[in-house]
Amino acid sequence: VTARLAALSSLARPALGWKMAQLSGLLVIELALHGAAFLCGIISASALTVAQGDFGGRCILYGSVIYNGTLTLSSSSPASLCYFVAAISSLAAIFCFLALIYSIYTNCFGEGEPERLWLRGSVAIVSVVLFFLLVSACILRVGMDSFCSSILKSTAAPSCQEAQNRPWVSPYQAKKFYDNLYTAEAAAWVNFFFWCMLLLLLFVECMGKTSSRLSPESNLPWNSERTPIVGGASPVPR
Repeated sequence: VTARLAALSSLARPALGWKMAQLSGLLVIELALHGAAFLCGIISASALTVAQGDFGGRCILYGSVIYNGTLTLSSSSPASLCYFVAAISSLAAIFCFLALIYSIYTNCFGEGEPERLWLRGSVAIVSVVLFFLLVSACILRVGMDSFCSSILKSTAAPSCQEAQNRPWVSPYQAKKFYDNLYTAEAAAWVNFFFWCMLLLLLFVECMGKTSSRLSPESNLPWNSERTPIVGGASPVPR
């Protein structure tokens, strides 16, 4: 029994070392990208939500202001627009968190090799998420530019950032509205970049799976089935 346990432990060490070696490759990059994308999604959604809360729940994207000694928000976009942008970032962050947990679980307790069906499904999901992330980032960029243009036209401040220090009509608390909008937009674009890297990584994994299936080693079982079982190789005719 002791000899068998020693043999099993000696076999388990190379397998564990092989899995640890795998963690230093594409898997580490994938885990890092998932973690970074998760943080960016949370930061973008939180910053936009705080900016919306400073204006009493009104969405200042594509909004306009009037300056009469104090700044007041004359028009704003529907609150659902900000909810949409924040929801996209939040859902992308949740997906990254679930994918991170799944990758860790499969590589620590599972086989560690994702199926081709899972990879193809992940490529489709990441492509859809990328599209919505691009839309939300563009909404933040254009909406913020429109709001800042209205502030500059009102001659309330020489820049949108300086408008944070101007008095606003109560109950607005716009002391950091530009910082929050800038953070939300920057995090959205960085998040989009990380998701592009994830899509590229998935393509690399899919190509690796395809090439492994088409490699000559994959035809060895088929060739062995064609060799005669009884009698060995066929005799060479004389």
